[in-house]
Amino acid sequence: MNNLQFNSVENIPILNAQAAFQVDSSAVFREQGDIVPTIVDDRTSYMPWGGDNQMPFDILNLIESDETLSTCQIFNAEVCYGSGLVYQSENCSPQHKEQIEDFFLDNDIASYYLGVSQDFKHFGFAVSVIILNPDGTKIVRLLRKEACYCRFAPANNEGKIDKVLYANWRNNIASREQIEVIELLDSASPFADLKARLAKKTKARKFAIVSRVPTPDSTYYPIPYYASLFKGKWYNIKQLIGMAKEAKLKNSAPIKYQIEISNKYWESIFKAEGITDRRKQQERIIKEKQQILDFLTGAENAGKAWFSTFYVNPNGDVQHDVVITKIDDDKEGGDWSTDIQEAVNMFCFTMRVHSNLVGSVPGKSQTNNSGSDKRELYTIAQALQKPYHDILFAVHRIIIRFNGWKGAYPDCPFIMLSTLDENRDAKLVTSRGSTPNKNNANSNNKPNDNDTDKE
Repeated sequence: MNNLQFNSVENIPILNAQAAFQVDSSAVFREQGDIVPTIVDDRTSYMPWGGDNQMPFDILNLIESDETLSTCQIFNAEVCYGSGLVYQSENCSPQHKEQIEDFFLDNDIASYYLGVSQDFKHFGFAVSVIILNPDGTKIVRLLRKEACYCRFAPANNEGKIDKVLYANWRNNIASREQIEVIELLDSASPFADLKARLAKKTKARKFAIVSRVPTPDSTYYPIPYYASLFKGKWYNIKQLIGMAKEAKLKNSAPIKYQIEISNKYWESIFKAEGITDRRKQQERIIKEKQQILDFLTGAENAGKAWFSTFYVNPNGDVQHDVVITKIDDDKEGGDWSTDIQEAVNMFCFTMRVHSNLVGSVPGKSQTNNSGSDKRELYTIAQALQKPYHDILFAVHRIIIRFNGWKGAYPDCPFIMLSTLDENRDAKLVTSRGSTPNKNNANSNNKPNDNDTDKE
């Protein structure tokens, strides 16, 4: 339903004002009742992600619809990427160093690592696929499967998920041939599971490993920490301010009403009236919006009330399908600057990104941190990636151990911005405290010969 235009600003000629229609963003993480497996055929089934299996795409649509949120997401992914993934090999034999170098040349590690970093920040988990040689003695390929296109098979009687299904879930999946089914290693002990499967002479040579951020819940698909941004009011407030600005600039007509409509409301109309054609659905949306506007402005409707369906969630909060809010007329185009700044700061706070680091503080008068403060903020942001790196490194520790590269270990040096008195812009700091030396195989950022500082 992404192609349908639910958000819009409509004129109210009688009042010389406008009304802003919005989709309720808080519903994006709401499950429509109990989620049950979807059966593809007699051998294949999967757990849908959200009530309609479209939750990751709804989340992406909300992120892409806001400049601040999308910028914070890519900033967090870039900070998690650091200076890139390397296998520190200074203690390896020359033969193993050469094998590690060959492995990095055969796999696009930089693209893989930035991709899983983005999956981590967007959805709280990432899926890596390892491919063994025909003999099953070496891991030769490492791939990333985009999290939004991955679905998990139902857990077995022991509570273990044994398969990942990869497909274009934006479209309707009609047959098994449209799905790539990949065996999933036990998330609690993937290396032991891999060895056990090979010991049983499995013919499979492709295995998936899920790197997941632990969350308080235990659902198939974790709810990311920034869900509060959508469940609260700030996302809708910021979207409304943008529409108010646009309306004011176009025809000097202020927005008088904010009309927030749940996706369920539109879906129920389409279902009740049997409308399946996309063009007719869009025409029905326009007609319904006009009916709401007529209700708000018609003289014969004075004193009447609008009824809409609602339900009470487990927290006791009332969730309406339609909410009409009258907006204070005192707010006009130029007066929204402080409000948009407040909204942006709330976004950055929720995303754990200092607004000075991404340059997203609007307004004419801006407070700016000193260079030292910014440097410390950037260092703190990178230091906070330690738990995520530890989780992501599990895949690479398996690769190193399985391939027998003794002395090697995965690392992600982060960039330590230097002060002017050090006569250089930055230096690299590893997880073991020292700057990586220039002999490390596969290093994407090889420091100068003089880069031997200890941190």
